[in-house]
Amino acid sequence: MTTGTAIRSEDFTPRADGTPVRRWILERDGTLVRILTYGAVVQSVEVPGRDGTRVGVALGLKDTAGYEAHPGPYFGALVGRYANRIRGGSFVLDGHTHQVTRNEGRNHVHGGTRGFDKRVWDAEEVPDGVRLSLVAEDGEEGFPGRLAVSVTYTLAAGGALRIDYRAATDAPTVLNLTNHTYWNLAGADSGSALGHELRLAAGAVTPVDGESVPTGEFAPVDGTRFDFREAKPVGPGYDVNYVLDRTGEKPAAELYDAGSGRLLTVWTTEPGLQLYTADHFDGRPFTACAGIALETQHFPDSPNRPEFPSTVLRPGEEFTSTTVYGFSVRREMVSGRGRG
Repeated sequence: MTTGTAIRSEDFTPRADGTPVRRWILERDGTLVRILTYGAVVQSVEVPGRDGTRVGVALGLKDTAGYEAHPGPYFGALVGRYANRIRGGSFVLDGHTHQVTRNEGRNHVHGGTRGFDKRVWDAEEVPDGVRLSLVAEDGEEGFPGRLAVSVTYTLAAGGALRIDYRAATDAPTVLNLTNHTYWNLAGADSGSALGHELRLAAGAVTPVDGESVPTGEFAPVDGTRFDFREAKPVGPGYDVNYVLDRTGEKPAAELYDAGSGRLLTVWTTEPGLQLYTADHFDGRPFTACAGIALETQHFPDSPNRPEFPSTVLRPGEEFTSTTVYGFSVRREMVSGRGRG
């Protein structure tokens, strides 16, 4: 194993308006990650499989024009100021009603029309990685408070990708950040990711209505298709927030591809995880279910749900959140499944 992360940066294709974009390349212990200053995007993650071949396992696009042409899937992007949905695009904070951008019918989703995924971030090298930062001004997309936010991508010993978020505000606001990478452990260009085996440390979900906004209930997964407490193959039709049983040092999720032996393990300090199987991909540029998103997060519509963990951030406080994506290989095949 190496003693640290090899880091370099290079010019990437500019935005359509000519704004420069940089790409940062991190490599350590078999893992290679490419990060863009556009959208703080994880453009690619390459890891070896059982046969030693290193392939890309994160869905990404070849140039900035591709991300600008296909904004809806949020490929690999940092999503904010509020990831997921806010019902009616409004919430009450300290007695004041705030109307934010409605960009999915009457609801708000993933930061609005010019969320963090569409911004070019400042970048600086840090030990073992890169820190990206930006400032969202008071009133952007309707959110209160001038918000200073940063995300640090580092590679840890063993090649795990660690994502550390930090934020501070000058006025009360709400905040929910996530990374929107889609994973296909057989290879980003291998077709459908359905059939990957998934285990989730979650005994409940937050059910949604016809607008994909939580109803406010906590529904046990027992006896339902949402139960992944024991590993089983992923089928189509998932776009739901899981209430994690445990966070931090113990894995929140494990995703495994038997064919390649690749195992993705997710740790997070967040209370929730959105499982999304990307059924709505239409072939431009990926086919349906080409990747599986495991978005660590606070719950959708939390500003309107006092029973959910709070997403309020106040002056003098610092928002912190960490998610780690670890990569390993199961070497043997037994009855079509790997054994560590």
